[in-house]
Amino acid sequence: MAVDIASTITYLKDHAIEHGFHVHDERHFVETFTLRQAWEIDVHPAEACSGPLDLHISLDIEPRLLLRFEDVLNDTPDVPEDPDNEYSVTFYFNWALPQMQRPPDLIVLSAELAGIGGIDLPIEVRSVRSMGALSDADDERLSVVGVVNRSLVDLMFRQDSLCDVLDRVHEVSMYMLDHADRWTNEA
Repeated sequence: MAVDIASTITYLKDHAIEHGFHVHDERHFVETFTLRQAWEIDVHPAEACSGPLDLHISLDIEPRLLLRFEDVLNDTPDVPEDPDNEYSVTFYFNWALPQMQRPPDLIVLSAELAGIGGIDLPIEVRSVRSMGALSDADDERLSVVGVVNRSLVDLMFRQDSLCDVLDRVHEVSMYMLDHADRWTNEA
């Protein structure tokens, strides 16, 4: 039995639609030297296709992990177990907003989003301020990243294991949308 991550990604996109997202783009990368694979999916909450929120889901898989998992699948006639999360992969949920005119208090925002994400979706909040040239105004942008680890066993055999995560991702997206105008528009 071969490990079919592409079908799992297709299922993830369909599942995201069921949880209130529109899928806008997908990219699959294969590094030619190491055969490392990465998938990137651009989604938006259905209520926000015209912006301003961008949500980028990414998954990066090391080939040695896939080979070890394939060996387990070939040696086990039933669904394999993964009690130690040895075959775990990481999903990254990256939210971004355009330049902020009135950035939020990062401590308050971090606490609010931690309450939404809970322990199932740990969230990191950061703000980056840059200046293109001395005569240009500051450009401050908000970056919010959620990280979730899932076993390949769960992804391939228990595909609904991301339901709670996708619900929380949608809640975080809606929270950010509800506040985006205040942060990105002039006073």
